[in-house]
Amino acid sequence: MSGQSRGSGRCAGVVPVAVPMAVMPGIGLWGLDRGGMWGDESVTFQVAQRTVPQIWRLLHDVDAVHGLYYLFMHAVLTVHPGEVVLRLPSVCAATATAGLVAALGVRLAGPMVGLWAGLLYAITPMTGHYAQEGRSYALVAAGVAGATLLLLRAVEAATARAWWPYGTVVTLTCLLHELAVPVLCAHAATLALLRVPRRVWACWGCAAGAVVVVVLPLVWVSQGQSGQVAWLVAPGWDRVERLARNFSPGPDGVVFWASLLLMAVGLRARRVAAVALPLLLVPPGILMTVSQARPLFHDRYVLYSLAGASLLVAAGAGRVAGALGRVRFDGRRLRVGGRQVRALLGVTGVLTLAAAFLHQLPVHRQDRSAAHRPDNLAAVSALALRQMRPGDPVLFVPSVGRLAALAYPKGFRQVRDIALRESAPRSGTLWGREATPGQLRHRLASVDRVWVVAEAYVLDPRWSPRDPVERAKLAVLAEEFTVREEHARDGAVLRLHVRKAPAGTPSTDDPPGSAVVRPRGRRDFAGTP
Repeated sequence: MSGQSRGSGRCAGVVPVAVPMAVMPGIGLWGLDRGGMWGDESVTFQVAQRTVPQIWRLLHDVDAVHGLYYLFMHAVLTVHPGEVVLRLPSVCAATATAGLVAALGVRLAGPMVGLWAGLLYAITPMTGHYAQEGRSYALVAAGVAGATLLLLRAVEAATARAWWPYGTVVTLTCLLHELAVPVLCAHAATLALLRVPRRVWACWGCAAGAVVVVVLPLVWVSQGQSGQVAWLVAPGWDRVERLARNFSPGPDGVVFWASLLLMAVGLRARRVAAVALPLLLVPPGILMTVSQARPLFHDRYVLYSLAGASLLVAAGAGRVAGALGRVRFDGRRLRVGGRQVRALLGVTGVLTLAAAFLHQLPVHRQDRSAAHRPDNLAAVSALALRQMRPGDPVLFVPSVGRLAALAYPKGFRQVRDIALRESAPRSGTLWGREATPGQLRHRLASVDRVWVVAEAYVLDPRWSPRDPVERAKLAVLAEEFTVREEHARDGAVLRLHVRKAPAGTPSTDDPPGSAVVRPRGRRDFAGTP
């Protein structure tokens, strides 16, 4: 090749990667400061600010699966502890993943398919959602995409040394989250579909074996902490449909069905399908199958499989573009190989993706609201600041509700956590160690009023907690207290409980011996923005 040809080739490979990497930060940074963390993010925020010995102690009892991520975020939040900084690593990881998906497309099917694949990944709502979460899932997706690209390079290089980068990246990715391990099975299926020689299998086997040996201790420790995911249920076909819609740039309407159609067409692109199809199907398939006996599946655990969907849709679009280029026009055949035709098709594809993004703009806008997350701890803290007075006792039901006070302490700074026995950092737990049922009853016996911060499901009379401390909280509140005020906002409920009047005592507005001040302008925050 001449120098000019080599330069054109490099440019043709760089532009398709650079464009998605330029688009993704705009999507990721849009609305990043949404004004509130939800529960899992708050765990990252408060654990990462502990000392390294305190983090290490925590991992012995809980959250070992996130240990490497917490240590990484410890270094990040040392720079500046804030919500935006908490989420910036995920934005950067999503940007890298968009570029890596584009690079995979370029390597497997050419610059045009690579450009479309990277942009598809960037504009998919699921990508934007986890690009704005202070959790490890976007980083895991970047690791899997990078490892898949390194797999192809190692296969082409055909040297043992080329497998070291692959093994290293897969190991780090699985240490970030152990449920990335099924990607090894996806890569094995890719090698089988590509019909690689026996020597390649031997090299990959050594790399995969090393990964398993390093990750096994983490898996063993985390098995003892499986109670953390006890809330998961066995997935059914409804979860399969939901995952399919989440993997599409548009979960409903023409965008969704067009994506499925193009994905089916993309299966005819053999090299792309050999890489993308196992990545798309194998990890979710393994986790869903295992989850029938022991639930472990959630959409966010297989975010990294989204890259396979983007590659297949882009490959299908490439096949359709190729077919259109072979249509006769005025007696002449348009060739896709022509530079002008390639540019026209590429621009048309980009404009189509832009239209799809604009069509799904309401979905993206809704996702950038703190109210769209499972809970909004900032709103809980603000509600507490508005209603509670200095010295008031507060009771969290269940104890996980204390995350609001740990993430946003301003609202709870001057009140007394009546159930807390040992703080979260000192106890090596996520939200502290509480008093025993007997100690809790004794403490509540000394107060005539107590604020209760409760999750909405606690109000369901059918809720029966296993924890004896939680049962003691509900029992004492039901036996000895009555509700005076109730305020609700964003799924959290704040209630003022006052002691019941002794039997035979005339009813009054205020219980005897209490220091209750009548509420000033009682408000119900339910439904307010």
